Amino acid sequence: MPPRLRTEIELDSAFAVEEFLIFKHSTRCGISAAAFEEYRRWSDAHPAALSGWIDVIEDRPLARAVAERTGISHQSPQAILLDRGTARWSASHGEITEESLSGAVVPPER
Repeated sequence: MPPRLRTEIELDSAFAVEEFLIFKHSTRCGISAAAFEEYRRWSDAHPAALSGWIDVIEDRPLARAVAERTGISHQSPQAILLDRGTARWSASHGEITEESLSGAVVPPER
């Protein structure tokens, strides 16, 4: 399971690497729970891919910071693929599937 991002320092690190997938998750939403399960399956299948998730309820300022830094309106659930801090791909709600994540992210070779 990818780590939960909780601090600005962790977010800065995510924005600094070549490719990083951020998943924004609401623990109070059934649609988000289904998308989180798709994200979890994807991450299990691609353990070398860099990724992390944000609890948009408990860490709202961090979730808002992602929107501000990427220019992509905040939604939940939401997946945003960063390429050295620039959003290269995003999806929300039912668009987030294991297949769509696999098509967007190119995990590094190990």
